[in-house]
Amino acid sequence: MNKRIHHPKEELSNQIRAGMFQTEPKSLRTFTPTQAVLAESSGIYHWTPEGRRLYDFSSGVLVANLGHNSVSWMDRFFGHMGYQSFLAERVGPQTSNTSTQPYFRAAPLTAYNAITPVEVKANQTLLELMRSRPGGARMEKVLWAASGSEAVQKSLWASLARSKSKDIIVATRYGFHGKKGLSHAITGSETDHERDPRVRFISFPMEERRDVSQRGDSFDFAPYALELNALKKEFGDRITALCTEPYLGGGGSYHPPKAYLQGLQNFCREHDILFLLDEVQSNFGRTGSLFAFETYGLEPDLVILGKGLGNGVPVAAVVGRGDVLESLDYGEASDTWSANPLQAAATLATLEEFHELNILATMKASSALLEEGLLKLKQFPFVAHLRGEQGGMVWGLEFKDHDGLTGPEWANRFVLASYLGGFPKTDLESGQGQSSDGIHFLGPLAKKVIRISPPLIIQPQQARDATLLMYQAAQSLMTDGVNRC
Repeated sequence: MNKRIHHPKEELSNQIRAGMFQTEPKSLRTFTPTQAVLAESSGIYHWTPEGRRLYDFSSGVLVANLGHNSVSWMDRFFGHMGYQSFLAERVGPQTSNTSTQPYFRAAPLTAYNAITPVEVKANQTLLELMRSRPGGARMEKVLWAASGSEAVQKSLWASLARSKSKDIIVATRYGFHGKKGLSHAITGSETDHERDPRVRFISFPMEERRDVSQRGDSFDFAPYALELNALKKEFGDRITALCTEPYLGGGGSYHPPKAYLQGLQNFCREHDILFLLDEVQSNFGRTGSLFAFETYGLEPDLVILGKGLGNGVPVAAVVGRGDVLESLDYGEASDTWSANPLQAAATLATLEEFHELNILATMKASSALLEEGLLKLKQFPFVAHLRGEQGGMVWGLEFKDHDGLTGPEWANRFVLASYLGGFPKTDLESGQGQSSDGIHFLGPLAKKVIRISPPLIIQPQQARDATLLMYQAAQSLMTDGVNRC
């Protein structure tokens, strides 16, 4: 992003990119070779200012699980905020608005240090749901936050507060938990900058689950147990918590054997260590179950939720043991935006959509079709591995060195080719010639892994069409369809 990105036939988008370049620092976003400009969105699609349609295969970084601008979700959200009368007055059948009132009555947009009915309803609904799922027995209280990073931070504050003698935190290496404070301290590994002396790292299974073909392979937890026992020997009872992601998201989408995560939990139970599961990227269906602790057969002490929890509205939460969360006193986990009515209404709308529309049941067919199509990409010499949870809706497609180009270079070229599109139309599309459709991906994870994570509501035919576009994008790279310079 040190130079401006322009694409052919995107005059409007290029103007907007130029405006962004002049007014924002590049540090505000991660590098993606497309730098897509998204003017409108609906369901699983985005549209550029030029009107070109893009399949959204990032879901706004695992946020828009229910799709973009869902009418039923919006109805629920507006209902919980109390906007019905306002909307009826502003956009109702009447052609003119004769109201002289400059304000209307509804839930406040902010209610710092106060309590709103919608907040309490969201607490009760979320707790009831999580307790009803296998492994949710310890879900007793909700500690709200404005982002996943802040929720992780608050979970660690609570873990440290339960005992002054317990000051060591264990995290799994190469995980991603945030960019702020302690959430940043437990992200990555011990060789990164800004390390906290209270944090120690342990290994995460990567070689054992580098590809979906290894799903059924046997797994030996013994080497990981040795690491844990070594830490216990070094620090004794000072270890307060162990935090891990269900799968390594930012680290390259590595999905571990159930026995690994269960082994970590067993170690924690044996030694009075809190087991924290960071589900910010994996909650609400990404691993095939509503919550990842169900997928992996776990019963965490604290679960960190975010991203898809609000389906586009910024909200996160720590849910878990009341005695741990009550370790923090008045004000020690407060901030301006946590538990505001917007967050609560968005959470309620999301929970109701999942319950009433049976999202996960309809997701399964599309998940199988997407994986089938993604597996076909492994025939290309620059594609190394595919990783993901069977029946889920997130995969990592890893690229490798080939023909003088590195894996990261192939990955970026695949993102760009998928975005630009211009491939032959499918049989189900009318007309002749080329389709203008493309696919919106984010830049590679761990430099060479593309995350595939469309909204969960993607339909089977949409899954077929999108995987065909991906195949055509890969095929175009073999024939120099994208400039290799």
